[in-house]
Parts: sequence; structure tokens; C-alpha cells
Amino acid sequence: MASAGFAKRWLRPEVYPLFAAVGTVVGICSMQLVRNICINPEVRVKKENRAAGVLDNFEEGEMYSQHAVRKFLRGRRPEVMPSVNKFFSDPN
Repeated sequence: MASAGFAKRWLRPEVYPLFAAVGTVVGICSMQLVRNICINPEVRVKKENRAAGVLDNFEEGEMYSQHAVRKFLRGRRPEVMPSVNKFFSDPN
């Protein structure tokens, strides 16, 4: 009886965008968590690596912070929709 109420309330077409938005956010958070655990030079999961203390590994930190997306967006203007911004901001 409880499952019928759940399905009746939450499995409706009006709720699908909410599921999509929450699923996207959970995916992004999971991706960032895995990225930090796996390749962040300051995170050490194994006990042997934690015993090393503070390391001055500037090259590894530079590779982590300057990833491919940041390199791709480096020379671009910070705009979401450049054509709309240009249309409304540039006078003819």
C-alpha cells in the first residue's frame, strides 16, 4: 500500500525534470569526489603516502589545477551566451 502511494505521488511526468536535475547534480558531485580522491596531490588515501608529510610537488599541483577544461576556457570571455550578450550590449 505504501509503494502504491509512492508511485502515485512521485512517478508522474511533472516530476521527471526534478529527477533529471537532482540526478545531474549528484553526478557532478560524484565526479568531483572521485577526481579529488584519485588525482588530487594533497589527498593521500594510503598510509604509506600519508607518512611522507608535506611534499613540495609543484608540477603535480600545476597539472591538477590547470586541467583540460580550464586550458580550453583560458582565453575566452566569461559569457554563457555570447551572441545574446553581444546583441544586447553592442549598439548598432
